[in-house]
Amino acid sequence: MSTPYPFTAIVGQDDLRLGLLLNAVSPAVGGVLVRGEKGTAKSTAVRALAALVPEVSVVPGCRFSCDPVSPDPVCPDGPHAEAAGVSRPARTVELPVGASEDRLVGALDIERALSEGVKAFEPGLLADAHRGILYVDEVNLLHDHLVDLLLDAAAMGASYVEREGVSVRHAARFLLVGTMNPEEGELRPQLLDRFGLTVEVAASRDTDERVEVVRRRLAYDDDPEGFAARWAEEETALRERIAAARALLPRVVLGDGVLRQIAATCAAFEVDGMRADIVMARTATALAAWAGREEVTADDVRQAALLALPHRRRRNPFDAPGLDEDKLDQTLEEAAGDEGQGHDDDPDPGPDGGGGGGGGGDVPPQADGDRTPPQASEGDDTPSQAPEGAPDAPGRSAGAEQRPVAAAEPFRTKMLSVPGLGEGAAGRRSRARTAHGRTTGAVRPQGALTKLHLAATVQAAAPHQRARGRSGRGLVVRRDDLRQATREGREGNLVLFVVDASGSMAARQRMSAVKGAVLSLLLDAYQRRDKVGLVTFRGKQAEVALPPTSSVDAAASRLESLPTGGRTPLAAGLLKAHDVLRVERLRDPSRRPLLVVVTDGRATGGPEPVALAGRAARLHQAEGTASVVVDCESGYVRLGLAGELARELGGTAVTLDELRADSIAGLVKDVTAAGRAA
Repeated sequence: MSTPYPFTAIVGQDDLRLGLLLNAVSPAVGGVLVRGEKGTAKSTAVRALAALVPEVSVVPGCRFSCDPVSPDPVCPDGPHAEAAGVSRPARTVELPVGASEDRLVGALDIERALSEGVKAFEPGLLADAHRGILYVDEVNLLHDHLVDLLLDAAAMGASYVEREGVSVRHAARFLLVGTMNPEEGELRPQLLDRFGLTVEVAASRDTDERVEVVRRRLAYDDDPEGFAARWAEEETALRERIAAARALLPRVVLGDGVLRQIAATCAAFEVDGMRADIVMARTATALAAWAGREEVTADDVRQAALLALPHRRRRNPFDAPGLDEDKLDQTLEEAAGDEGQGHDDDPDPGPDGGGGGGGGGDVPPQADGDRTPPQASEGDDTPSQAPEGAPDAPGRSAGAEQRPVAAAEPFRTKMLSVPGLGEGAAGRRSRARTAHGRTTGAVRPQGALTKLHLAATVQAAAPHQRARGRSGRGLVVRRDDLRQATREGREGNLVLFVVDASGSMAARQRMSAVKGAVLSLLLDAYQRRDKVGLVTFRGKQAEVALPPTSSVDAAASRLESLPTGGRTPLAAGLLKAHDVLRVERLRDPSRRPLLVVVTDGRATGGPEPVALAGRAARLHQAEGTASVVVDCESGYVRLGLAGELARELGGTAVTLDELRADSIAGLVKDVTAAGRAA
């Protein structure tokens, strides 16, 4: 076994180390999620923590790490007779992102279970992690079906393996630690809430600190054992401090005043449910024990809030994580002042009316500049002053670049999907053949059997019972009879946005609505676990504003700063999108693309721009790319150019109004109509 990097040798990263140590003191805190850029010692710190966690006592020979004091009464290796336990180090079990379901929960031999009635069960990673640490690197990339299993185990403290009426259950209580790079996509809210604490890490910008990081890392790589020996004394001292804090923890007092501060803080930041209050209380208690105190203070509550609330506060997916510390301090002060005073019949709302109904103080009023178009100065020939739906006014330049405008409020969009049946990564957008979902048929298994189709298996075995000499009531089942269930679920797609940023789209109100629509589609892509990319075209060329990524946050930020103006090189935008999709098909052939073109359909600039755009559109149609054109044309006189572009693409067109999920027209028209017609 390789020598782990010493925990005490980590430079800086105070929040990261504190979050891990608090969980070592009190596992009831519920684990920690470490968010940060690559190369910030996230994995190093987690692996180093294992050497500091106290040993556990287990039943000898039990594969499920039962506690000899109170063994699991339904342990698959039980029942356990009374015997002295043996001590061993707490395990740190790593869950690979690409692990299978059987590797996580364990494998049950279906053939032996049916033919012999034997529960031959091989434990998985959840059993190995019981009473230890389950570490998931890049947890945000974990497949949905594994996330569901983790959620079940974390909620119930047990893992269940069900195979057509044959079931195995074992205890699975573990400290969940995850690391992730937010640039690669966010985590599902259900799993995010299961982490007790969250910490943000970043590389230090201090030169001396960076030098010390490099010096220590090089020394460790040259001689791991010698480096660890030089830090052995500090490691021992830290291990003893953790043990002392654990012993002190039951005596720590959590007063009513502190509980009031915790409740007020959670209410002020509008967290959902009561888990945040409980985690904050446990974290504050662990902080007091770590400091060697028997009473929780307001400073403990403040620190606990900074660790337990950022990932739980109610926010949009595109909002930056974190807490408003000024608001936190004010809330703690008000809760401390209210202690023991009862309810005031006429509370003073303050000079700004803070604390009034509706929570309006959290949403600042829109600035006047966002409502009033800028006044044109002499010589200003920008198309943003043209009336909505009107052609460009004579003398106005289409080449002038416009300042970015803010996006309109996002809304819930109608369902856009890719026709047919795919086999891509798990998600929630389009139909796909998956390991989970509704059963649609049965096939002979290729390799190990994972999902038995019982009816098909019995049907295959029934004609051969006399030849096999069946006796009694049993059914003789052989491997050739087994049938694998085929299931249909949902997949995530690559949603590539091609956004027209030309002068014809630059009317202020229209571009704000367009950005709001694309932002709404990005929010939908976030919820459906898609990859997203962004191509924009304006002036004389198109560019890839964002290569395909799982981070919709990055796409939203690119969209917010998108400038407009110039001519409309529609063909260039479509050809650039074709290049992006060609490369992505080589990288990930199973992920199907959905092309979303946001334009009014105009094509200008260069020779024969309309004909060239038509040829580029037919190129996408020839390759079978599912496409949607969001028609941004407005006004009384409409040319219908976006609809013509949709026909060239072999897709469908929707207006901005029809894109809304609650639109009657949007409910009638479906993007899969073209696929069904074909």
